[in-house]
Amino acid sequence: MATPAPSSDDSTQRPARSWLPRSLLSRNIALLVALVALTQICSISALLHFVQRPRIDRASIIFSDYVKVLDDMLVAMPPAESRAAAARLNAQHDAPASSVIAPAMNPLRFFRTWQRDVFLEALRRHLPADMPVRWEIAADESEDQARLWIRLHAAGEPVWIALPMTADAQASGITTAIVLSIGLALLAALTGWLIQRHLNRPLAELAHAARGVSAGDTPAPLPTDGPTEIAEVSRAFNQMTDALRQAEATRALMLAGVSHDIRTPLTKLRLAIAMALPRGTNDSLVASTESYLDTIDTILQQFMDYAGSGEREAPQPGDLNALAGQLVADFAGLGHEFDLEENTLPVFAFRLVAVMRLLMNLMQNAVVYGRSGLSIRTWQEDSFACVAVRDRGQGIRAEELERLKSPFSRGSNARGHSGGTGLGLAIVDRIARQQGGSLTFLDRDGGGIEAVVKLSLNPAPFSGAAPRP
Repeated sequence: MATPAPSSDDSTQRPARSWLPRSLLSRNIALLVALVALTQICSISALLHFVQRPRIDRASIIFSDYVKVLDDMLVAMPPAESRAAAARLNAQHDAPASSVIAPAMNPLRFFRTWQRDVFLEALRRHLPADMPVRWEIAADESEDQARLWIRLHAAGEPVWIALPMTADAQASGITTAIVLSIGLALLAALTGWLIQRHLNRPLAELAHAARGVSAGDTPAPLPTDGPTEIAEVSRAFNQMTDALRQAEATRALMLAGVSHDIRTPLTKLRLAIAMALPRGTNDSLVASTESYLDTIDTILQQFMDYAGSGEREAPQPGDLNALAGQLVADFAGLGHEFDLEENTLPVFAFRLVAVMRLLMNLMQNAVVYGRSGLSIRTWQEDSFACVAVRDRGQGIRAEELERLKSPFSRGSNARGHSGGTGLGLAIVDRIARQQGGSLTFLDRDGGGIEAVVKLSLNPAPFSGAAPRP
C-alpha cells in the first residue's frame, strides 16, 4: 500500500524537533532544569564579577602594600642587617626553576585557579615594575602548598622571597557556594519532576481509558477532582463515553429492530408464496422468487456483519490451525476441496467468531471466483500468525483486490454474481485490523490470487479507523 510523501512543511519541521524530548514530563523537566541552570549561571556570574573580584582586588592592594613596606624596610637597613633579614626570610638570588609567571588553569579546580589568576593580575598591577611575581606549585601538585615568589631589594641586590598567600587569595567559599547552588538546582528539578508526575497521572489514566474505549470496553468514569484544566478534560471524556455508550445501545437496538422488522415480512412472504403457488403449479416462478428472497436475506446479513464485525466479542485463546482445519472439512462437505498446509502456530488470543467469518469470506470468494487450485496455508512470521487462502482464478488481479477492501466496492468479475454488496473484503480487512494485523493480496505464479491475512499474536487495542492509503 503506497504511503504519501511527506509535505514540505513536515520535512522542514521534523529535523528541527527531533532533538526535543517526546513526553510532556521530560520536556517540562528539561525546561525546568534549563531555567534553573540559567539562573544559577547568571547568579554565579554576578557573584564573581560584583562580589568576588572586588574582594580579591582589595586583598591584592593590602598584600602589595605589605610587600612594598617590607621592601622599603630591607632597603633602609644597613647592608649587613638587610642581608641577615633576607636570610631569615629564606631569600634566594634566583627564582626557583619550578616557578612560573602564568600558571596553568586547572579545570577540576576552576574557581580556585580563577581566583588565583585574578589575584596575580591585580597584584602585578599594584606592584612596581621592578618587583615581578612568580607562582610555584610544590612537587605534589597541591594548590594548598603553592608559594608566591616576589623579587625584593636587600643591600642593593635583588633577592627572591617566598611569601605566604592570604586567605582571600585562596579562599574556597565560592566553591562551597557553587556546590550549594548545584544542590539547590537538583532539588528544584526533583521537586518539579515529582509535581509533573503528579500532574501526568490523570493524563495517563485518560490515555488508558481512551485505549479501552477504542478496544470496545466501557471504562469507569474518570475522577474530576484534580487541577482545573485536567478536570475539565476528564469531565469532557466522561461525557463522551456516556454519549458513546448511548450511541452503542441505540445501534444495537436499531440492528435488532432492522433484523426483526425486515426478516419477519420476508418470512411471511415466503409462506404466502408457498400457499399461493402450490408445488408443481409454477416451479420456475417459485424458485426465482425464493432466490430473490435469499439474495435479500444475504445482503441484510452482510450489512449486519459489517456493522458488528466482532468488535464486542472478547478475544479468547485459540488454535488457528484447528479453526482452519474445521473450515476445510466443512467446505469439503459442501463439495469444495481445499488443500491444507499447516505449520506450527502458538495458541494465542483472538475473536473466534470474527476470525471464522474472516476465513469463511475468503474461502467463499475463492470458491465463487477462483473455482480451482483451492488451498490454505498457515505459518508464523515474527509476531504474527499468518494464513493464506489461494486459488487459480483468472478474472482479477491483486491490485484491483486491494481497491475492493473499501466498503461497497465490487470487482469486474462480480457482475455475473448476484447477492453481493461489496462488503465481503471490507469485513475481512476490518476483522484483521481488529486483531492488529492486515489483509494483502498477491498474484500467484501460474495465475490466481493469494489472500494473506496476518493476525498479531499480541494485538494492541483496535482504533476502528481504517489505515491511511
